[in-house]
Amino acid sequence: MLKFFLLGAGLALFSVTAHAQQSMGMELANLREDVRLLTQKVGTLSLKVEALERENTALRAQTANSAQAYATVQQLNDAVNALDRAIKAGDSATAASAAAQIKKLGDATNAALDSLAKGVAQRAAVQTTFSGDFPSEGISYTVQKGDTLSTIARRTGAKLSDIINANKIADPTKVRVGDTLFIPGGK
Repeated sequence: MLKFFLLGAGLALFSVTAHAQQSMGMELANLREDVRLLTQKVGTLSLKVEALERENTALRAQTANSAQAYATVQQLNDAVNALDRAIKAGDSATAASAAAQIKKLGDATNAALDSLAKGVAQRAAVQTTFSGDFPSEGISYTVQKGDTLSTIARRTGAKLSDIINANKIADPTKVRVGDTLFIPGGK
C-alpha cells in the first residue's frame, strides 16, 4: 500500500515538474520575443535620430552660410533712424541715400529667406507609414559589413519591401553593421 502511495506521489511530482518547465519555456519565449521587438524599435528610433541629426547639421550649415546675407534688426533700425533724421532735416539727398540703403538691406534679407526656403523644399521626403502586409514568419539577421538591404533580401530570399515594412526602416540606405533585422519569409 505504501509503495502505491509513493508511486502515485512520484508521478504527481513528475507531472507538476513537467508542467512548470513547459510554462517557464513559454515565458522565456515570450520574453525573447519582447526583447527582439524592443531591439527592433530601438534600431528604428536610432535611424530616425540619425536622420534628424543630419538634417539639423545641414540646416545649421545653411544658416551659417547665409548669416551674412541678410540684415539685422539693428541695421534696419539704424537705416530707418537715418531716413527719419534726413526727412526732418529736409535733406532729400540723404533721404534718398537712406531709402536706397533700406531697399538694399531688404532685398538682401528677402534673398536669404528665399535661399533658406528653397533648401527646405529640396529635402527628401522621409517614409513615415509602413505596410503591415508581409509574412509573419521569418528569421532574424544581423547586418554585416558591406551589407545593404538589397543584398540581404537576395541572400535570404525575402522581398526588399517586406524587410523595410517589417523593420519600419525610413531610410533604406542607412542600415548599420550590428543592427538586427527581422526578415519576413527569409530562409
